[in-house]
Amino acid sequence: MSFSLSKKFTHHGLVLAALLPLSAACLAQEAASQTPTSEAASPAPAASAPAVKTKPAAKPRPAVKVQPATKADPLTGIEVKVTPDMTGAGIVSSGVTLPAIPPVTGNRQKPVASWGKPLPYPIMIADRRNNRLIEVAPDKSIVWEFPSPSLKVYRGNEDVNFSVDGKQLAVSEEDNFDIHLVDYDKRELTWTWGIPDHRGTGNNILNYPDDAHLLADGKFVTADIRNCRILIIDPKTNDVVTQWGKPGNCTHNPPTTLNYPNGATPLENGDLLVTEITDAYLSRITREGKVLWSVKAPNMHYPSDAFPTVDGKQIIVADFWKPGRVVIFDPATRKVTWEYFYKDGEKALDHSSIARELPDTGDILIVDDLNDRVIVVDRKTKEIIWQYGEKNKKGHTPGLLNYPDGFDIDVFRDWKAALKK
Repeated sequence: MSFSLSKKFTHHGLVLAALLPLSAACLAQEAASQTPTSEAASPAPAASAPAVKTKPAAKPRPAVKVQPATKADPLTGIEVKVTPDMTGAGIVSSGVTLPAIPPVTGNRQKPVASWGKPLPYPIMIADRRNNRLIEVAPDKSIVWEFPSPSLKVYRGNEDVNFSVDGKQLAVSEEDNFDIHLVDYDKRELTWTWGIPDHRGTGNNILNYPDDAHLLADGKFVTADIRNCRILIIDPKTNDVVTQWGKPGNCTHNPPTTLNYPNGATPLENGDLLVTEITDAYLSRITREGKVLWSVKAPNMHYPSDAFPTVDGKQIIVADFWKPGRVVIFDPATRKVTWEYFYKDGEKALDHSSIARELPDTGDILIVDDLNDRVIVVDRKTKEIIWQYGEKNKKGHTPGLLNYPDGFDIDVFRDWKAALKK
């Protein structure tokens, strides 16, 4: 979700050659990744600049042998080097004593009892640079937490979504280049697809995977950004059962080719809402690959993980930019019906990566990534009415976050009743 086109893809993605169960040996391996670099274009000289004297050209240096480029192993890809920025705070937790987990009694169609305004349900946050998942109730108490069991295997979680039954969490890790399933009740990592800190273009290799959803039929969908494809994987067999897009052909012609997709959101009937970074295209595609519509999101520099509104009639999408923006629009007309945008001040967003309309209240939940906070904005007044995390203050103790990058809404468990006991 933090993928930057302006840096010409110098961060290398992770590759997964097969869906592998975790083992003690895997957890003991040392982390490895590639140091990212950036490129900057030289400014053009001014047309009226006066001529200047130049020094004589230096004598040519002797030729130096150039090492051949590293070739990708078809099974494991190219190993990359982990940087301090990628490991973040390391393995950390809030330190709070967690309450007992209540049973699942609700679902997305029939949620558990609402807490009402300002936040109707607890939220699961992918706290990226704290390398943890953390669930926060509307009263800001921490009710559930999953710290990294190993930075080699689990690091930089940036998107998280509940399964349809609320019992599993689908997780993607762009710059650890793998995807996971976490058992909610056991707080255990149960499935990993990918070789941490490897990248490639093979059929079973990822390159900067973004977004993660476990579909109703048990398949796992992710957007493989730098390979310009959407993958649907069967966790039982580790096979890719559906692929849209082709590595090396990053153009907009869905589903044949895709232009740097970073979102693949499942809709209630099973269709997928695909977000492409370049040119801000959003497309609704059936599981069979039929494109129902494809439109450019209005007022977007860098669209991130579009979602439907609660009634399913409109689209809400965040702009991963500074200052950030959130737009709700009708895909049939591209008419904007609601917008949140401030250039500066406390309300301004800094690279917001996901926005959702909240069930029950209709207010807007936004993850404000580089401001280290998650906020609720009142739909009518556009005031911030709830916030977890402090703007520009990183930390892992209660009340603080470190580059939150994704969230989902826990409508499955009645934490309100559980916390009263």
